Amino acid sequence: MTNEQANCDTMVADPVVGDGCRRYVLPRQRPGDSTGDAPRVAELKCKVAELESQLRDLRRTNDTLKMHVAKALGLQLDSPIPGAGFETTRGGKAANAVAVSRRTAPGAVRGVETQVPKPTETPTGVEFRVLGPVEAAVAGRRIDLGAPKQRAVLALLVSQVGQPVSVDVLLEELWDGSPPPSAITSLHAYVANLRRALEPNRAPRKPASVLRTRGRAYLLDSRMVQVDVHRFGDRAMAGWQALDRGDPQRALREFDAGLALWRGQAYAEVADTTHVAPEVVRLEELRLWAIEGRCATLIAMGAHEIAVSELAAFTQAHPLREYGCELFSLALYRAGRQADALAMLRAHQKRMAEELGIDPSPALQHLEREILHQAPSLG
Repeated sequence: MTNEQANCDTMVADPVVGDGCRRYVLPRQRPGDSTGDAPRVAELKCKVAELESQLRDLRRTNDTLKMHVAKALGLQLDSPIPGAGFETTRGGKAANAVAVSRRTAPGAVRGVETQVPKPTETPTGVEFRVLGPVEAAVAGRRIDLGAPKQRAVLALLVSQVGQPVSVDVLLEELWDGSPPPSAITSLHAYVANLRRALEPNRAPRKPASVLRTRGRAYLLDSRMVQVDVHRFGDRAMAGWQALDRGDPQRALREFDAGLALWRGQAYAEVADTTHVAPEVVRLEELRLWAIEGRCATLIAMGAHEIAVSELAAFTQAHPLREYGCELFSLALYRAGRQADALAMLRAHQKRMAEELGIDPSPALQHLEREILHQAPSLG
């Protein structure tokens, strides 16, 4: 390799995060470099062309990811999901800015809202907790939800809050597709018991305002209740927004508050039923994104050793989540463990090839090169 080639190989384009995709700019010319060196210019043009090709591939990957995430999570997106990048963020009282590897959570930052209203106050003071076994509280006091099937009725209704759930669906889910002749009578009794529990002060014969009848269906009025699912979504969104603004202390508080709402598997009593399972999958995906966001926040704050310990457990439990692996390798590198960071990336690459037959994402491949060359952008 000539000296000129060696010099050119070290002039890797610097990554810059912009409008959701990684862009590249040419590095500043070193002191003493010749401005009239035509071969050098030609080589740089070749590198720029190669990087532009990689950028186009990354944008196509981002668009595909956007569609798959939106479909899986039931979200409406009116702007692209930003890709992985190395973003400059000031953390804590650090004097110098450091680069933090980050992705934006689905629906967490730009132009995404859930379809169900999330009231801040409810006239009836009814709150449902479904991030674990189903619970309900009225005016701050937990109420008895009765027998297992009655609790399952409530869980099914909460999973579709604001939307009617037909009697036929309730019967099918409660009795596994084979309801006995007495099933409809039992369902009416469950609904009547729940109405009394949720509105203990409702006058006789006054229409229910929380658990309403809609034709041959029932619904929970979203204007009259609060659900911990919505509070978790709000906290996770606030965490990603704070991290995006460069406020990791606020981000950590928001992520911690949101994750503290989880008490186990969402909708535990009915998690496997046909109509609730998709919502359980959606919420679990958002929970994992929030955990990854929290770990990205720890890295931004300079708490690399803590991030390493948490990401070690996370990646062991979820070995195919590429963003978790990306964060883990970055935390290891920041903690002074370059060899471990590279070993982790290469083990992940081998696992992806053996189990899925695919290569790592462009983001992971880029990070491996950056770590290998101890790029200043990694901090």
